[in-house]
Amino acid sequence: MFLYVLRSRDWPDRKYVGVTSNFERRFEEHNQGKNYATYKFRQWRCEVKIWFERSHMAEQFEQYLKSGSGRAFAQKRFWEF
Repeated sequence: MFLYVLRSRDWPDRKYVGVTSNFERRFEEHNQGKNYATYKFRQWRCEVKIWFERSHMAEQFEQYLKSGSGRAFAQKRFWEF
């Protein structure tokens, strides 16, 4: 299971965190506007893609990244540089 973090190319402050078993298909769907949460901020680029052997671990990390402390972690570890 992949956990991924996308960033909008035109609105760099817009980010999206998701989980999928087929990253290529899902990434294409985001850029084609097939996802309600992301269609307004197309085009997307992948900032982070992490493979998890166990899907529940990917889902837990996704929920963490969507929390306040998880957003702070992502800001410091993924976008600070």
